[in-house]
Amino acid sequence: MLKQHERSRTRAMFSFPVLTGLCLAGAASLAPTLAVADPIADFYAGKTIRMIIRSGVGGGYDQYSRLLGRHMSKHIPGNPHVLPVNMPGGGGIVAANYVANVAPRDGTILTIVSQGLVVDQALGLNKTFKADLRSFGWVGNMSKSNQLTVAWHTSKTKTLADAMQRETLIGATGAGSVSTQLPAFYNNVLGTKFKIVHGYPDGTDVNMAMERQEVEGRGTNPWASYRAMTPRYVTEKMIVPLIQAGLQKEDDLPDVPLLIDIVKPQDRPIAEFMSKAVSVGRPIATTPGTPPERLKALRRAFDATLKDPDFIREAETQRAEIESMDGEELERIVQELIGAPAETLERVKIALQPKDADMKAAPKAAKAEGGEK
Repeated sequence: MLKQHERSRTRAMFSFPVLTGLCLAGAASLAPTLAVADPIADFYAGKTIRMIIRSGVGGGYDQYSRLLGRHMSKHIPGNPHVLPVNMPGGGGIVAANYVANVAPRDGTILTIVSQGLVVDQALGLNKTFKADLRSFGWVGNMSKSNQLTVAWHTSKTKTLADAMQRETLIGATGAGSVSTQLPAFYNNVLGTKFKIVHGYPDGTDVNMAMERQEVEGRGTNPWASYRAMTPRYVTEKMIVPLIQAGLQKEDDLPDVPLLIDIVKPQDRPIAEFMSKAVSVGRPIATTPGTPPERLKALRRAFDATLKDPDFIREAETQRAEIESMDGEELERIVQELIGAPAETLERVKIALQPKDADMKAAPKAAKAEGGEK
């Protein structure tokens, strides 16, 4: 009996430190779990992010927004649902004003900002624009494709030098659109002789006007858009690129003059301003006041999405050209444009104004046709 008792006591003495060790080990195994709790995932789990789209359904802005939304969720901690919300009006002003002044400032809003609004704010062109884009949380830029001014293949204008020697009729949309402003800039700064036929409802109408030779070319359009939306124009050489505006030449257009390479030294500041503005092609942002850690998470998710094989495959299927710019670089460019020296901004404002002699209204029949602006 004594031996049995001693054996029991020995087992009890041995079991206590073993059990204690197991408890401590169990507690230690829980510690990492507690340490890596993710407040970003906790916040986004079960939530919906609304993607505010500055145009109606269809068209480039809508295409890029929905494409991003379908793939970005899985890269955001907590995997929130991304819901597209179309909010057209004012060339993107309605959507930007909503994001700036009405939408919740918590990281549950994404938006695609109209390309021209940064310049609009910098130059103070529209009093209905109530947003300050410097305060937006810039997530990233999906496309920074250069803007191309092109001639139709039947035009006698084949080069930029030709456009400086002969009047060339080119189609444009609204009188205040970039498709009017860039040709006016080229006339005022480079000495081209573009006759701007303005008032077409949208770019598709300008293309149709080129095809029926009502105009000789198009004021401006992203090179990526030509490749994606009208690829036969490129492959069949139906358009002749005359000049490109952007920070560097398109890889497949090495012989087409780049604006910043051909201006006079005294005009380089305003050419650099326009080139930076063009590079803000499909910018994605969130609301002002979004907590920094959530903005950082959205930027990481954006960068991961644009490298995602599933996203890349769908982009290729849709012929959507993707050339990304990270949020930090995009934010820097926005700040530089809006904070440009007053002298530069005044010179840009003057250069963008077309002379009356350079303008011509589109035919009434063309104006009557519908389309997204």
